[in-house]
Amino acid sequence: MTLTNYVQEVSLADFGKPFHHKAYWNKRLKTTGGRFFPKDGHLDFNPRMLEEHGELIFRKIVRHELCHYHLYFEGRGYHHKDRDFKDLLAQVNGLRYVPTSSKSKTNHHYSCQTCGQVYQRKRRINLAKYVCGNCHGKLMEKNQS
Repeated sequence: MTLTNYVQEVSLADFGKPFHHKAYWNKRLKTTGGRFFPKDGHLDFNPRMLEEHGELIFRKIVRHELCHYHLYFEGRGYHHKDRDFKDLLAQVNGLRYVPTSSKSKTNHHYSCQTCGQVYQRKRRINLAKYVCGNCHGKLMEKNQS
C-alpha cells in the first residue's frame, strides 16, 4: 500500500471525506511529523515517525495533517491556533504535538580532568582552546560505550 493510499484510507475511515491529493515521504523533516501545503494540497510525512513510534502514533500524525487539509478546503480555520482545528483534532483523536525522537541529541561528552565536571555537546569542541568553566582544568572527551 502506498502512502497516498494509506492517507486516503485514513481520511475516509476517520473523517468520512476523501483525500484527493498526494502524500509523500520527506526524509528531510527532522522535528515534525508532517506538513500540509495549501498551495497544491499535498502532504509530507516524516518516515522516522513511523519507524520509531509505530503505526498507531503515525496514524494520529496523519489525522493531524488531514485536519489541516480538510479544514483548508472547507474554508474554515486550519491553523493550530484556530478553534475549528482544535475541535476537529480532538474529535478524531489526532496528535497535537509530535513525540520526541529516541535518537540522542548530544553526541559528544567531555569531562574535566581536574574537577570531573561533565559537558554534553552536539558539536565537537577544540580541546586545545577550551577549558573547564568551573576550575579552568583541561577537558577530555569521554568514550560513549
